[in-house]
Amino acid sequence: MKTGPHTLRFRLFVLILTPLLIVSLFLGYWRFSVAQDTANELFDRGLLSTALAISRDVASSEGDALSPSTRNLLTDASGGEVFYHATGPGGYYVTGYAYPPVEPISTGAVPKTISYFEAVYRGEPVRVLRLTENAQVSGITGTTIIRVWQRMSDRNAFARDLALKATGLMGALLVTLALVVWFGVQLGLRPLDDLQDAIDKRSQSDLSPIKRAVPFEFKGIVSTLNRLFAQVSDSISAQQTFISDAAHQLRNPAAGILAMAEAIKSAQTDADRDQRIDKLLYTAKHSVHVTEQLLSLERLSYDRTQRETKAIDLNSMVSEVCTDFAYLVLKQDIHFEFSPAEKPLIVLGTEVLLKEAIKNILDNALIHGGPTLRKIAVRCSYDMDMAMVSIWDDGKDLHPDSAAKIFGRFTQLEPNTGSGLGLAIAYEIAKQSNGTVTVDQIDKGAHITLALPLSG
Repeated sequence: MKTGPHTLRFRLFVLILTPLLIVSLFLGYWRFSVAQDTANELFDRGLLSTALAISRDVASSEGDALSPSTRNLLTDASGGEVFYHATGPGGYYVTGYAYPPVEPISTGAVPKTISYFEAVYRGEPVRVLRLTENAQVSGITGTTIIRVWQRMSDRNAFARDLALKATGLMGALLVTLALVVWFGVQLGLRPLDDLQDAIDKRSQSDLSPIKRAVPFEFKGIVSTLNRLFAQVSDSISAQQTFISDAAHQLRNPAAGILAMAEAIKSAQTDADRDQRIDKLLYTAKHSVHVTEQLLSLERLSYDRTQRETKAIDLNSMVSEVCTDFAYLVLKQDIHFEFSPAEKPLIVLGTEVLLKEAIKNILDNALIHGGPTLRKIAVRCSYDMDMAMVSIWDDGKDLHPDSAAKIFGRFTQLEPNTGSGLGLAIAYEIAKQSNGTVTVDQIDKGAHITLALPLSG
């Protein structure tokens, strides 16, 4: 697995260790404070033990000497040298160093039996314990004062030693954890490497679902890949079907155009030539129409997210389509009418596609109406939250049970000049616009309704 600032392994490593490092810094600061407090407590207790021992020896020896155990305390108490000064009743000097640290100015409060304060002794900061007791020295009973003190540097050195040991331990744990995370993430991501190897070994045509066992966290990725493979497979199948259908539908018109073009050369008369030219033009127009419908049907399968969807007044749009279509209908001496709804019918959709859907339904009525076709009527209406465009003609009967066949690709109820794509395109456009195209039951002719949801 690759390593670097842009790899998942590195990102996980940073995400896991960064908060741990921050917590470690706070713990280190806290541990130093605790070590300082611990050192102060231990050293203060050592001063108290030394003061009590000196007080005992002064009382028992009348101030002449200190016991060996007390002298050991003076040199080894809490790891630092201890100094002392003792005065007997009346404040006269008994033993110890001649000049003790100067005490802070008293505020008038009653002196405590045991009190601590900080001062300066021989240019160094010290911590001083003052012990006040009633004792008898040289036959005189009164107040004795024992002062013992120790350098602050000894305390600080002890606190630093405790803090460094704790920090070293935390640092070792952090380094160990970093190594565990670094290599643990690598092991945890190994299934992704195995998955990549499995996909790399596939051929470009293998779009079957991935069935390899993966950890729970990776199942979403595999599921998404399988869904994508299925969509790509469906898309390829649709393209293959389209190519096959297009080749089948265009083969006959292309062959017919070629045959008619060659037949023009052998025309015996000008009238015969003109007739063949008319047939050639009709076949060419039919071939172009089929090609356009094939391309329209194929475009519906792509770029759905890039289509411009906007609010459309169905009344106005259908009126434009009927205006453009009226020439073809009236030219064949067929009555044609359009009835708008009483109010604007606002729908959301792609105007070009919806116009094509309505035009294809009209084309279907005109082409498949048969010899009895005399009238085509278009009506816009609404029912609750649906806007509807109904197209009726009095030609051949069309029943709802034929819907599955006429909305399929390249299918016709009877052989005709159509391509069998018009209603299939209308059905697909309605489906993509969250609408429907249905065949309604009527006594005479055909009645097809395009229904779309009203906006707002």
